[in-house]
Amino acid sequence: MQHEAHTGHAHHGHGDHAEHADHARHGHEGHGHGGHGHAGHHHAPAAGWAMAAQATLHCLTGCAIGEVLGMVIGTALGWGNVATMVLAIALAFLFGYSLTLRGVLKAGVDFRAAVRVALAADTLSIAVMELIDNGVIALWPDAMDAHLDDVLFWGALAISLALAFVVTTPVNKWMIGRGKGHAVVHQYHH
Repeated sequence: MQHEAHTGHAHHGHGDHAEHADHARHGHEGHGHGGHGHAGHHHAPAAGWAMAAQATLHCLTGCAIGEVLGMVIGTALGWGNVATMVLAIALAFLFGYSLTLRGVLKAGVDFRAAVRVALAADTLSIAVMELIDNGVIALWPDAMDAHLDDVLFWGALAISLALAFVVTTPVNKWMIGRGKGHAVVHQYHH
């Protein structure tokens, strides 16, 4: 965005904004406005790979907790593959949303608004992650029949989560670049 596009705003030298020296640390680099505040203008954070990886890692944490817990519960109770996978997916979404909800509520947002933020921020990311993760486990020979004390159970789960991270990171980068996904949560991190 060029400064000329901001008619009616005075141009300030970059030295006048020492308080914004760490602005880039919050993902605001690349906006082209030199850290100037322009009331009424909302900009999506820069969609760098580091920010996308951080968003994906955040999502992966919740998904992994739910996924592992669901697999452990289903396997320990002797449930079938479909019931165990459904439980694992449901818990992955629950824990994924809960981690985001916790952070947004901490920022002082009311519960209903925080739920909307969590749903907007995490739904696609969790869905892609679960599709890859469970797809790998379902297609891996004998992984669905592995028991908790089996190396195959933990190895397949770890590899499937790692692949889910690799596939989901570009999705999150794309979403953040369009002001969606974790870009929605970003405004509450200040």
